Amino acid sequence: MLGLGRVFNVVPVASGVPISLKNAKAVTFVSFEDDGSTIHTLTQSSSAAAADEVTLACITVIHKGPGVGGTWTKVTQAAAATYDLADDTTNDAVCLTVYASQLTPGLDYVEDTVDGGILMAFVHDLDVECAPANLTSTLA
Repeated sequence: MLGLGRVFNVVPVASGVPISLKNAKAVTFVSFEDDGSTIHTLTQSSSAAAADEVTLACITVIHKGPGVGGTWTKVTQAAAATYDLADDTTNDAVCLTVYASQLTPGLDYVEDTVDGGILMAFVHDLDVECAPANLTSTLA
């Protein structure tokens, strides 16, 4: 069986997209930038419409590394809703994870918006393994 559906679901273009964690325990966001800075901003909401969107100050551990592969560097910070790669000339990729348990009860959607570059989301620790064609939409 493929990893897709068994281990994870993926949103290839995820910046500004509310992702449901109703059927998973976590989502890992991976970004790549090539313009010197990428600022991640997290929010949470109760639906894909994001009408009740509020900040999600849960970013405490981030890993950054070179986009072409190499060593990941762990970064820790006080809990915040944002992380800025801050003109790091060595590292242009960021990886951060949000757990469903970090969301406010009733707010099942998490959204990461980046100000530039590419952002992919990997929804993992799925509640139900299935064929890729049977995956629940990350917007539902």
